[in-house]
Amino acid sequence: MLAGELRAEGAEVTFACAEAFAHLAETAGVAFTPLRVGRNANTGIARRTVQADAEARRLEEFLEATRAGAVPALLVQARHRRADMLAEPERVLAELRALHARHPADWYVVDQLSYAVTLALHCLDLPYATFCPGHPSYLPAEPGALFGVPYAWPQAVRPAAAELRTLRGEAQANDLSFTSLFSRFIARHAPHRPVPRRAFALCSPHAVVLNYPRLDWLPPRPEGPAYVFTGHLTPTGSLGPGPLWNSEVVRLRQAGRRLVLVALGTFLSARRDVLESVTRGILAECPDTSVILAAGDQTESLSGLAGPRVAVAATVPQQALLRRVDAMVHHGGNNSFTECLAAGVPALVLPFSSDQFSVAHDAERSGAGLCLDSHQLDSQRAGQAVSALLNAPRHGLEELRRHVRLQGPRQAARKLTALMA
Repeated sequence: MLAGELRAEGAEVTFACAEAFAHLAETAGVAFTPLRVGRNANTGIARRTVQADAEARRLEEFLEATRAGAVPALLVQARHRRADMLAEPERVLAELRALHARHPADWYVVDQLSYAVTLALHCLDLPYATFCPGHPSYLPAEPGALFGVPYAWPQAVRPAAAELRTLRGEAQANDLSFTSLFSRFIARHAPHRPVPRRAFALCSPHAVVLNYPRLDWLPPRPEGPAYVFTGHLTPTGSLGPGPLWNSEVVRLRQAGRRLVLVALGTFLSARRDVLESVTRGILAECPDTSVILAAGDQTESLSGLAGPRVAVAATVPQQALLRRVDAMVHHGGNNSFTECLAAGVPALVLPFSSDQFSVAHDAERSGAGLCLDSHQLDSQRAGQAVSALLNAPRHGLEELRRHVRLQGPRQAARKLTALMA
């Protein structure tokens, strides 16, 4: 979305990423050039993505950890970061140097989580803007803030003090190790360039785009750059789900006057137990409600749920369907949260990992949704929470929706273009 809107603002845009995502450049109407920035990949449904054996094993270890609770999942992610987050930095530096020599750009936009690319641009002293796809706290500013430790927890998820100490210890070790890696790399390849005080906080000195709404209680951000809040990254014009899903929505509305979308994202759709529990809970506790279930690679095993009030599919056109449903159940992913806000759809948030606990906290505090602990979930509790969302007044959510819709990718592209001019 952002690439397309930058093009609409008159910029000549080239999308550089893994070849599996070339179709996104075509959709945005921009040029494409291949650039592989890491060993890991996720092209839609994580388990269906072709991965190296080590990455596939780490995915299964992570999914198993989500069954043990919030801190076990975050600990596994912290330990995996040591292998994943700065893969092949020399190759990335060489490829970016060659790319810039072939096709010099006035400035770059880099995913904040693509640390090898940020490090390469820093070493090459090329102007760039940082795009933060996750929660704004992914850019830690305060001394006590650590990447991988939620800045705030939702009320339903309150880890024990001993667990939090262990998590903070792992995150602190990562912070020191990662900064040391950056320091050594810069000393070897660009000794004239400054060394960041904290590697996880390294970002553009010019502009940072946050794929998030501006909320009053968000934690401090690193000083220096200008910050652009997108609010959401959904199309501003009409967006239809297509003939097949149009007919499915009509069918489901005939069986239940209200409609709920259940989707846990590309990784966590593997949690068949949670998907089934939520769907059965809605069917039991909300008798006038139908369900669209995005089941990922669990589609076949969950096909028995399909019926007059349930549609089961591997993937769904989420942004389009959010304009047609009454509530959503999601995992606290940044895109799901902001897309629900833009559509004015309340959500039941079931966080499992990453920044999802921070997002769930913000959803609760803003009045945009409710949160339950996915580790202690049962069908009745899930169904009752969805029923509460469906029956609650939406005045606060509507006000938040108007605030978010005033932002969006077009406004973000305009502000970013002005900042980087």
